[in-house]
Order: sequence, then structure tokens, then C-alpha cells
Amino acid sequence: MAGLKPSEVPPTTAVKFLGAGTAACFADLLTFPLDTAKVRLQIQGEKQATQAAQRPQYRGVLGTILTMVRTEGPRSLYSGLVAGLQRQMSFASIRIGLYDSAKQLYTPKGCDYSSITTRILAGCTTGAMAVCCAQPTDVVKVRFQAGIHLAAGSNRKYSGTMDAYRTIAREEGFRGLWKGTFPNITRNSIVNCAEMVTYDIIKEKLLDYRLLTDNFPCHFISAFGAGFCATVVASPVDVVKTRYMNSPPGRYRSPLDCMLKMVAREGPMAFYKGFTPSFLRLGTWNVVMFVTYEQLKRALMKVQMLRESSF
Repeated sequence: MAGLKPSEVPPTTAVKFLGAGTAACFADLLTFPLDTAKVRLQIQGEKQATQAAQRPQYRGVLGTILTMVRTEGPRSLYSGLVAGLQRQMSFASIRIGLYDSAKQLYTPKGCDYSSITTRILAGCTTGAMAVCCAQPTDVVKVRFQAGIHLAAGSNRKYSGTMDAYRTIAREEGFRGLWKGTFPNITRNSIVNCAEMVTYDIIKEKLLDYRLLTDNFPCHFISAFGAGFCATVVASPVDVVKTRYMNSPPGRYRSPLDCMLKMVAREGPMAFYKGFTPSFLRLGTWNVVMFVTYEQLKRALMKVQMLRESSF
């Protein structure tokens, strides 16, 4: 590696793993209010199903955020942030940090180019692996974000993040912490494929056709496209996942039952409830995360090269 710049040295798996988790946490800190607004809009129809005459409490992204600030205080926008950061350190590190390694695993030996099928397989693999490891953090995050919709006196009022893990495990069993794993695997496999494959392809084409160099504009355009594609294809599964994970025991028999009841009560457009905040959040999240990730990889490789050169 002598004589090479940090940007020219392929980052190690450890660098990608750490860089992805750190960049994802930074992106979450900036976009968490949008994620909370999305959750509130997604489960709003669920409450209306039992109180049909009640007017919607939230209208639009800005309206939801302003209503939450007025009725619950500014801190409500970051309810569940601790679980969200725990989720990103375990979740993004795997699904993003290990994506290139999984892609290499599926690429035939001697082949310099990874096909779209190979990239999709890599995205599905790391997305499913990440959910299996991080599902409890996602359950707790959603419960906190949707807290206002819990009935008064409900035993699902948690004093803190660790109390939430303990309470769910005690009252709902070990399976409660992994509630909604299947729709979450489905959702995140789709999101991971849409994000990683779209980002990978757009960035590759921009560089191959020399439209841009490997810098901020290239990363920004690739990340924005990845965020839009991910929102479009994943929104239906995301709504079902949020409803199912936030539901009290016994409301839905399965994610499929949740989906069918949503269609029967609210119509097919219920699958795109909260689409605008989903896109604003996912689009912004992708831009912040990927731009930060690319810079962190270079910085971490520079540190590693300096350490190696000092010995």
C-alpha cells in the first residue's frame, strides 16, 4: 500500500463495519423526528378503526411534528432515540458494512463484474442477517415512537430503554422482542436491496461514464436515488411492520392478518400512509449516511495507514 492515498486503498471489512454503524447513527440523529412522524402517521388509521367518528389527529409531516411538540413537548420527537442508535450500530453495520463482502461471496471466481442478481442476493442476505440481530431494538424503538397511542394505564409504559426490553420479555415472552421479525426481514431485505443496489449501480455508472468523480456530488446523487427507490418499494411492508410491532397481544393473528384488516378497513392506500415523511426521512437519511460513510472509510483507512507506517 506504499505510495497510495487513503482514497485509493480498498477499505477493510472492519473499516466498513465500523464506518457504516457510525455513519448510520449520525444520520439517525439528524432525521429521527421525521421517522417518529412517519410512525405516528402509519398507525393513525389503526386508532381511527375503533373510533371511526374521530377526526385524524395528525395531518402531514409538518403538522404531525408541530402537533407532537405542542401536545407532548419537543423531546417526544426523539422518543426511542437510544433504541434507535442501538439498532443502527448493530443493524447498519451488518447490512451496509458487510454488503461488499456478501457481494464478493456470490460473485463467481475470476469474474470482475457483479451482476444485478448477485447484488440483490447480497442485499437480501445482509438485510436478513441484520434484522435477526437487531429486531429487539426495532421493537422497542417503535413502541417508544408510538407511545401516545397506548391506552391510559397500559402496562406498556416504559421508564427507559432497558426497562422496555425487560418488560416486553417478561409480559410478552421472549417472542415479544422478536415480534414482527418476518415482515421486518421482508421490509429490510427490500429496503437493503433498493438502497444498496441502486446506490451501487448509480455510483458505478457515474464513475464509469466519467460524469462525476468519486466525490460529494457523486455520493449525493447516488444516495438520493437510493432513498427514493427504497421508499417506493418498501412503504407497504413498512406500514404493516409498524402496525404489527406496535399492536397489543391478540389484535392481529399474524402480519398477513394485519395486512388484510388494513385493506378491509382503510383501503389499499393505507399501505402508503406516511409516505411523505418516509421519503423525506429515508432520502435525507441515505444522503447523510452514505456521504458520511464514504468520508469515514477514507478517514479510517488514513488512520490505519499511518499506524502501519509508524511500525
